[in-house]
Amino acid sequence: MERSLDTRVTQAVDAWLTWLPRWQPATHRGRRSPCRRCFGSPLLASVGIGDTAPHGVQHGLSVRLMTIIEQRVAQYTADNLPLLQSELDMQAARNRGRGYRPAEGLDPEFEGLPLDPDPEPGAPFLFTIAGLAEEAERATPPPPPLTEAEKNALRREIALSDDYANEIGQEICVLLHGHRLRVQAAVREFVDPQIDQLLSELSRSLDDPFA
Repeated sequence: MERSLDTRVTQAVDAWLTWLPRWQPATHRGRRSPCRRCFGSPLLASVGIGDTAPHGVQHGLSVRLMTIIEQRVAQYTADNLPLLQSELDMQAARNRGRGYRPAEGLDPEFEGLPLDPDPEPGAPFLFTIAGLAEEAERATPPPPPLTEAEKNALRREIALSDDYANEIGQEICVLLHGHRLRVQAAVREFVDPQIDQLLSELSRSLDDPFA
């Protein structure tokens, strides 16, 4: 029997809470562009960490929750949207034909993040992981072109898929309100002290302007 949406959300939050004590502030350079999964996420806002927690903390939870939505949409698509499912099946076959897929099999805390760091001005990379993945994708044959009628039908099915994803997302937002207290308590226990320590170390390392 398929697990209820409430159960799936609870399990996702539980898994994130189990991981959170291992979180540490990143020591590498920050992102130059906002994360599309996390920036302005209504899921994170519903659980109360949308504008307060560091991105690494947010990302581990948002990916787990987005996975629930993606799996529900995948099942809805398989059951109701044959043209879109056919396109997805062809894309999956192309992906299987690629020999290099570095973005697959990552832990939720790293899923969807850039494969390479931002380049330093004047110091280009000899090669990048993303570039190697793009080369592998270009080596696979492209899918056959669609007719105009097929394109219009595909657009309608994509719109239905998007509507269903929004519906599931809204349901999850409601369910997340029941987890706000324990999520925020965990952030206060495991994240805030590390941030406070960083700020304290930074203040000690700066020269006192009034000395």
